[in-house]
Amino acid sequence: MTDTRHLVVVGNGMVGHRLVSALRDRDERGAWRVTVLGEEPRQAYDRVALSSYVDGKSEEELRLAELVDPLVDLRLGDPAVAVDRGRRTVTTASGAELTYDALVLATGSVPFVPPVPGRDLPNCFVYRTLDDLDAIKAGAAAAV
Repeated sequence: MTDTRHLVVVGNGMVGHRLVSALRDRDERGAWRVTVLGEEPRQAYDRVALSSYVDGKSEEELRLAELVDPLVDLRLGDPAVAVDRGRRTVTTASGAELTYDALVLATGSVPFVPPVPGRDLPNCFVYRTLDDLDAIKAGAAAAV
């Protein structure tokens, strides 16, 4: 094996997951080690199918294939909080500082909530993550 390079992927959604999977499939020499930083405390899942979670599909059924690879370090619940491009480092919420040879920002989206009165009241929800859907289901159950 040659000198290993380090790729840091900020984001553990569908795109980041697919990128890492494709890289590992093609990197037969093991030239790249990868660190994935995920904001959520769970493995990547199919966000497109979130509606099926409300209909009863489980988190496990929505989960994307686990990346079991000694060259992949998946850090869940520890998002990136700073990038220093000059030093080529990423700092995580836990204070870890990672150096990188290549950096991919696959952070996805942030839900837009219109700036209208009441947007911060209880039972006003966004619909983007499994945690969001769990909050919606809990709010609906309490309203019955």
